[in-house]
Amino acid sequence: MQGASKRLKMTRHETSWTFTTIPDLCERAAELYGDAPAIEDGITLSFKEFNRLRKRVAAALIASGVQKGDRVMIWGPNTWKWFAAAMGLVSIGGVLIPCSTRFKGNEVGELARRSGATLMFSTGDFLNQYYPSLLSHETRSLLREVIVFDGARADETAWDDFLARADATSDRDLEARIAAVDPDDLCDMLFTSGTTGYPKGVMYGHRQCLRAIDAWATRVGITRGDRILVIPPFFHAFGYRSGAIVSIMRGATLLPHLTFDPAEILRRVSDEKISVIPGPPAIFHGMLQHPELARFDTSSLRLGITGGAVVPSTLIRRMRSDLGFAGVVNGYGLTECGGYGTMCRSDDDDEVIANTSGKPFPDTEVRIMGADGTLVADGEAGEVVIRGYIVMKGYFNDEESTGNTIDKNGWLHTGDIGYFDTNGNLRIEDRVKDMYITGGFNCYPAEIERFMSAHPAIGQISVIGVADERLGEVGKAFVVLRPGASATEQELIDWARANIANFKVPRSIEFRAALPTSPQGKVLKDELRKSVAMAS
Repeated sequence: MQGASKRLKMTRHETSWTFTTIPDLCERAAELYGDAPAIEDGITLSFKEFNRLRKRVAAALIASGVQKGDRVMIWGPNTWKWFAAAMGLVSIGGVLIPCSTRFKGNEVGELARRSGATLMFSTGDFLNQYYPSLLSHETRSLLREVIVFDGARADETAWDDFLARADATSDRDLEARIAAVDPDDLCDMLFTSGTTGYPKGVMYGHRQCLRAIDAWATRVGITRGDRILVIPPFFHAFGYRSGAIVSIMRGATLLPHLTFDPAEILRRVSDEKISVIPGPPAIFHGMLQHPELARFDTSSLRLGITGGAVVPSTLIRRMRSDLGFAGVVNGYGLTECGGYGTMCRSDDDDEVIANTSGKPFPDTEVRIMGADGTLVADGEAGEVVIRGYIVMKGYFNDEESTGNTIDKNGWLHTGDIGYFDTNGNLRIEDRVKDMYITGGFNCYPAEIERFMSAHPAIGQISVIGVADERLGEVGKAFVVLRPGASATEQELIDWARANIANFKVPRSIEFRAALPTSPQGKVLKDELRKSVAMAS
């Protein structure tokens, strides 16, 4: 493709090229990795075949009237069609708006209004409902068309019918549109609510996206030929960038996964020889908690990549000993930085991986800021702030929120509390909003969860603050026991008192068979708080 080759600067080493745009990446991957499997998802697509499919989707989108800068939503679970639609869209300068499969019709409508989306790709039947039927008349009026991946009904466009439109776009027009994509153009807007309660579109560009993914892949050690099971949803930065795009970049095979089911994950690891699993700790907790873990062959596992929550050293050790991971890495990031920030290395020791989020990415700054707005010394706690190429271009159509998040000196304020240890590794204390105060002492649930996870009976734990007349707030722990283990509330409280400061000890413990989790596998603390409120 002439337009792409003009901008692509390559050296002899296959991963040493200057990242410019996502279509350039896909073209180069097809050249480098050729007939190797790029995606296995009911069908197998080589890197060459996926590149041809990507361009066919792009041509069909041009024929459908999509212009550079148009926002297009994708609403569905992880599938090869989701990824092909995304790559085709951004190849012609369209802006991807991923939409959570957990969203209801009114939430999708809000996202369509805020993003200004004009077209939607959607799953058909999923989780016992036909997704397009959830759209209101008002939302429909905002969208020119709804293209359904599988099982389209009369009011929607079938995927194959959509692809057939590609024949109406000439190769010349297609290449001209692809060549017109600039490295600094937007490639996607992932919406995040943060602490404000309404969704904000995080604007991210082609070059910064690829540069961040490359730095991340280098740090964690993704290699050619890896087989990556992507459980975090594509509508989340972790799944989309650190699962799907990184596979194309490094010559790994992408294996999309639909829903979080530990038994199904273990079966796929055993049958499909998975080598890499990215995901939050709950995914690995779920695998370890499965009562029939021993009957699954997990010998193919090489690298476990986690983050976004407490990662106790006990979990790291069990991921190595019980699941067979040779390498385990932990990191810290947020949507406003593309999902990135800091990352451990796979050769760090277990205590570093469990208790820190590693070091900042190259060519970025991560510092700690005090309440007075000054940067503090290593070892002192404060708000984590980030500056550099990974920081978003801003919130879409929201200058006020952008100004409140990125200060005049370019520091992005994360709302997370942390500090740097003597080795230069970031240690996250907790979210500002999750911290609670017991009798004047600040309590950070992440710290309490980390300490209590060392108890041999605890398989998973989540701590929240609840109202208390005398102390203001006290801790309440929700605990999932390990298979075959037993413990009483008093036993765990007594153990905590013997191992952590008294003000940090949860005043009550509720045992559960499982904790509520998001599609990303994160524990939904808001649901735990609601359950407490309903019971009181």
